[in-house]
Amino acid sequence: MDADDLPTPTPRELELLKVLWEHGPRSVAEVHRLVKPVDGKPVAQNTVQTLLRIMETKGLVSHTVEGRTFIYRPVFSREESASRFLDRVFDGAASQLVMSLLKAEKIPPEELEQLRQMVNEARRKK
Repeated sequence: MDADDLPTPTPRELELLKVLWEHGPRSVAEVHRLVKPVDGKPVAQNTVQTLLRIMETKGLVSHTVEGRTFIYRPVFSREESASRFLDRVFDGAASQLVMSLLKAEKIPPEELEQLRQMVNEARRKK
């Protein structure tokens, strides 16, 4: 499967993926409990179940069965997804991504300092 064939999650699907990335494999009920409300309204458990089934069809999540419960897990890690995004949107150029964020003023000063420290640490390791 090349980069163009890889599934792209919708914003709602991305919220469910964030739950799975942050909390590990979970049942529908657990994902429902952990997912953030949309526009201040809780997301219905049936909606979470339907989204997870759609996401499985798209290849974003997979499941195993424990007893009578489906346990969902992401097919791609957060890091793999970020790398795919970087490849698709910025042709793999991290500097272009950072420049876009800087131009949009989306990086607060404390995060800029963290980025500087990460770059320095990466240089020391090489």
